[in-house]
Amino acid sequence: MNHSLNRIPAASALAACLALASVPSMANVKVCTFPGSPSAALDQTIARDVFAQAGIPATFVKHGIGDGDDDGVSLKELDRTLARDCDVIAGFPRSTIADASNSKLQFSRGYLRAGYVSIEAPDANPQGAAKNTVAAMYASPAQLIAVQQQSITLDLENTSALTVDAVAKGHAQRAIVWYPAVVAYRLAHPQQRFTVAAARSPYADWQLVFAFGTRTAALRERIDAALDTLSNDGRLLAMTRDWTMPANAIAEISADDPARYRDGPRALHASRAVVQPALLAAANANGAGGFVKIAADAASGAPSFDQAQATHGKMLYSSACAKCHGAQLQGVTAPALQGPAFAPASNAHLTIGGVYTYMATNMPADKPGKMKDQDYADIMAFLLYSNGYRPGGAKMTADNVRASTTPLNAGK
Repeated sequence: MNHSLNRIPAASALAACLALASVPSMANVKVCTFPGSPSAALDQTIARDVFAQAGIPATFVKHGIGDGDDDGVSLKELDRTLARDCDVIAGFPRSTIADASNSKLQFSRGYLRAGYVSIEAPDANPQGAAKNTVAAMYASPAQLIAVQQQSITLDLENTSALTVDAVAKGHAQRAIVWYPAVVAYRLAHPQQRFTVAAARSPYADWQLVFAFGTRTAALRERIDAALDTLSNDGRLLAMTRDWTMPANAIAEISADDPARYRDGPRALHASRAVVQPALLAAANANGAGGFVKIAADAASGAPSFDQAQATHGKMLYSSACAKCHGAQLQGVTAPALQGPAFAPASNAHLTIGGVYTYMATNMPADKPGKMKDQDYADIMAFLLYSNGYRPGGAKMTADNVRASTTPLNAGK
């Protein structure tokens, strides 16, 4: 909500002023951005003006956040960073999909809606198989969104810049990509043109915010007030105009499910996401830059599982998956694996076999496919159990869960 102080009743305004005055001022707050983020320059520009408006001295730390490993940066790592190297993170991406409710982080209001979009290059001329190819960044929300689409070939790239480049050079008909990456690519290649459309998916909507650790959580109200001021006087719009998603993409995201966005975004780090709904053929799946064909045919039937393997799956999940998905499957730096975003009451966008096949082929992100097929089946049993499915007498096997096209609705 954007309210200037002159619109707040006098008593409330006085209380707000006293509350701000009671926050101890910090000298030389250290601000970090994510390394390699295409929005890093914008994040620094916004942070300079916001902290100046708030009257908080700030300096930027170049290497406060490490590059992490192949499965991203965990909340534990971020908590450690904010306790040691940084006071605030600018450009923290948040979405509605994961709830990092166990995090120690505090978040400001959003300063830029920066979602995932579908792009094409009208000047490119894809030939042959490229006409049916969609590019996406490996182990990211872009891949998650792309594989929801039927009968395509998926070109997995290692960076968002390479994903955009695949479209520009005609290697793919289109790409699912984070919009700031499109802006950064056009800044580096001014002659390149793209048509931009919405990537209609619950995983597409994101905002950039400031994240605070426990030491600086008290600054959040002052930063929100500064963001409100910059928004009300037009300065925030001026700074973000070149990075704002096209109106058609924003309108289609909002029309997808207005209730999903009513209460604002919730935490999810943008660099990595995991669970996918489509069935992926195993061929060529180990090459991050290779092609993976989306299969649309499989046998149907919800697979049975027993309690023992669900218990074993929980142990495997804790060691291999909880870092990104959370100990309670609540989502941390990857989507939640429990609840309506993952297993809705009806009209699921995931299938049981699709989730298993993606998981067994692409996870964990730091070493895809490193487990045995039966171990992945046990993890799948744990996920089903955690979403309301009841164990039976038969043990789930890799073959019967892979073959299942049953929608992943919440179990009864």
